[in-house]
Amino acid sequence: MKVMGIDPGIAITGYGVLEKEGNNVKLLNYGSITTDTSMETSERLLIIYNSLTDVIKNFKPDRIAIEELFFNKNAKTVMQVGQARGVSILAAANQGIQVWEYTPLQVKQSIVGYGRASKQQVQEMVKVLLDLKETPKPDDVADALAIALCHLNSYVMEKFLFER
Repeated sequence: MKVMGIDPGIAITGYGVLEKEGNNVKLLNYGSITTDTSMETSERLLIIYNSLTDVIKNFKPDRIAIEELFFNKNAKTVMQVGQARGVSILAAANQGIQVWEYTPLQVKQSIVGYGRASKQQVQEMVKVLLDLKETPKPDDVADALAIALCHLNSYVMEKFLFER
């Protein structure tokens, strides 16, 4: 099974594509999509949409996992992240791929085993679990890989519980 994780943002959207065969998880690709603050919001969202669509078409994930929106004190930031989430979900839907959503708490619990883990702890576990020499940068990429790993962990648990 191939899973694409997405950590949406208007300035930086991180993504990562993993493939699980048996007990082995293989990293297929990861990266970030950046947009310039001088651009109109509509242009920035179009770049995110088109870039994610290209990655989806290229790697053909079976499932896409995305981080749920969490509340921030800055309403403008929340709205922009929500817009980036929307075009990310639309890119998946237009390719006929179902989207699963996970809260930051769920991702931390799945990856580190503790829902209040620090960002550094999550990044270190992503590095260890994927046998990487260094933590993927920027942070949004490591977060996207953590989201994909969270989905793989959830899928394994779902199969265990419901296919008995």
